[in-house]
Amino acid sequence: MSRSAADILTDPPPEPADARLSYGPGALQFGDLRAAGNGLAVVVHGGAWKAAYDLVHIAHLCVAFRDAGVATFNVEYRRVGDAGGGWPGSLEDVLRAVEYARRLAPRLVLVGHSAGGHLALLAAQQLRLPVVAVAAVSEPVRWENDAVQAFFGGEPPVEGSPVAQAPLGVPVVLMHGTDDDTVPFEQSARYEQASKREAELIALEGAGHFEPIDPLSPESAVVRAAVERLLA
Repeated sequence: MSRSAADILTDPPPEPADARLSYGPGALQFGDLRAAGNGLAVVVHGGAWKAAYDLVHIAHLCVAFRDAGVATFNVEYRRVGDAGGGWPGSLEDVLRAVEYARRLAPRLVLVGHSAGGHLALLAAQQLRLPVVAVAAVSEPVRWENDAVQAFFGGEPPVEGSPVAQAPLGVPVVLMHGTDDDTVPFEQSARYEQASKREAELIALEGAGHFEPIDPLSPESAVVRAAVERLLA
């Protein structure tokens, strides 16, 4: 059985990372590396871009990836409530982290969940890398959540919308629970449509928002399979 949302957001990971590496001089500009090899998944956590939510909750998934042979670099970044966080500082941190990750492995795939999926899609567009976007906020202007105004400091600009950037010209896999009541499934459906079918949309039937990043849920294996396919 899967954890509750409250558990996945607050439980510590089963074990620490192999190394914590700084990709910049700021206190929040670091990532947790688990294993190393020819390929690396750069993981961007969600949490509505808010400082209240950090990289710990998605570390459960990173540990499961590592145990299955997939190396991960779990990225922290400045969020709303942190100095310099929000738009565009959060994206700038993710871009910097990905550039740093290029030194760690020759092949990268970006993996982002929720608000982290939003940042991962924008980073994929700028850095021309494949991406797995899980329950992503693909069109912020249509996400009915106060976090959007807080993150952008007003209405989202065009450059802050993954849908407006599609198609990217790189492999894009979208995964979304059909019963997600946090970020509606329609966010990914609209991205697929805007991408002119470049993006592959995998509907996770009956899944909510957190199952895809919970290693106790079968949906997480579907996410891992997509990452492995893009790294192959």
